[in-house]
Amino acid sequence: MARKTKEEAQATRELLLDTAEQLFSTHGVSHTSLNDIARAASLTRGAVYWHFDNKADLLKGLWERVALPLQQGLEAVDREQASNPRARIVQKACWMADHIGADAHMLAIMNILMLRCEFTAETEGARAHFREVREECLAGMTDEFRTAIAQQQLPPTLDAERSALGLFGLVDGLCFHWLIDRERFCIQACTRAAVEAYLSGLECTR
Repeated sequence: MARKTKEEAQATRELLLDTAEQLFSTHGVSHTSLNDIARAASLTRGAVYWHFDNKADLLKGLWERVALPLQQGLEAVDREQASNPRARIVQKACWMADHIGADAHMLAIMNILMLRCEFTAETEGARAHFREVREECLAGMTDEFRTAIAQQQLPPTLDAERSALGLFGLVDGLCFHWLIDRERFCIQACTRAAVEAYLSGLECTR
C-alpha cells in the first residue's frame, strides 16, 4: 500500500509539473497562479502545496526534469573526447542546441526562462537557484578553456573565464532568437557554426 501511495504521489507531482509547464509557457509565470495550476490539473490548492512551496519551487522542479539528461550528455562528451578539450568545448556548447528540438521538457523550460519569466520577489528563490547552476556551468567551461590553453589548442594569452563567458553569451543569444522564431534558422547548424567561428577567432590571437 505504501508503494502505491508513493507512486500516486509521484504521478500527482508530474501532473502538476506538466500543468505548470503548459500554463507558464502559454500565459507566463507572473500571470499564472497556484490556483490556476490546481484548477487546470483538477486538484486542490492543498495538493499543490503538498508538493511545491511556491512558483519558485515549481520552476526548480521543471529544471530538475531536464538537469539529469543534460548532466548525462555532458558526461558522455567527457568520455568521448577525453583527450581533446577543444572538441569538448564545441560539443558541450552545442549540446543544448542539438537536443532542444527533441526534448519537449527542455524546450519548454528554456522558453519559460527566456521568454515567459519575470524574476520578482515571488520567484527570487528560483533566480538564485538558476544563478548557482549557471555559475557551476561557467566554472566547468572555464576549466575546459584552461585545459585547451595548457595543451596549446588555444593561445596562452587568452583569459579562460572571459572566453567561457563570451561563449555562453553567444549560445544564449542564438537560443533566444531561435525561441522567438523557430522557423528562422536551424538552431543546431547555426550554433555549431557560430561556436567554431568563435573559437577560430580566439585562435587568431596567437
